[in-house]
Amino acid sequence: MLGTAQYPSPAVLADAFRRSGAGVATVSVRREAGSGNAGQDFWALVQELGVDILPNTAGCHSVREAVTTAQMARELFDTRWLKLEVIGHADTLQPDPFGLIEATRVLIEDGFKVFPYCTEDLVLCGRLLDLGCEVLMPWAAPIGTGLGLNNEYGLRSLRAHFPDVAMVIDAGLGKPSHAASAMELGYDAVLLNTAVARAGDPAAMAEAFARAVEAGALAYSADPMDPRDMAAPSTPIVGKAIL
Repeated sequence: MLGTAQYPSPAVLADAFRRSGAGVATVSVRREAGSGNAGQDFWALVQELGVDILPNTAGCHSVREAVTTAQMARELFDTRWLKLEVIGHADTLQPDPFGLIEATRVLIEDGFKVFPYCTEDLVLCGRLLDLGCEVLMPWAAPIGTGLGLNNEYGLRSLRAHFPDVAMVIDAGLGKPSHAASAMELGYDAVLLNTAVARAGDPAAMAEAFARAVEAGALAYSADPMDPRDMAAPSTPIVGKAIL
């Protein structure tokens, strides 16, 4: 999954999508683009990408704001899919767990397929699933930081606790190696934006992430070895010459 913000030009955005192999584009709704022909060129560009559209409620800090933005997105993009963001902390952009639960309840009752942007908290994620979410989108680190998997233990535990739930690592990935690590934990996808759009060569970085995701997913399916504290020789001792 790839975001559509912050690219230096529409052409660079389109090239990044082509080389990323991404199947989903996230787009945000802005009130100033809600009338006349505002935003139509961008919308046409997104449609030409040939991928599924996942509207998001980026920048919403209250349940009311998120729900209203979601309803606008459904009308504009003709989809029930929604990446739900309810931000609770201005500096870290950490999700508001209480607002997220309430907005999810309202939107699912209204017929949305909610993809919640959340932390790796097991209790919170369990509540979201109880409300009817079919996908979880836990962060790796705060949005735009590029820190990678800030709490690998928590993400590993979340994946193990809900093995049959589709999960996407969303936010905080800065390098392709971060994406590979996420996939090696058994996650189903990653969502990127800043790491690609702000790179010196966004299209090349998009391709690098695509290869890393493929490598990580293949590694997970191959059942990687577990780490151990003691050394273990890779060459067998049997048959060694006795001198």
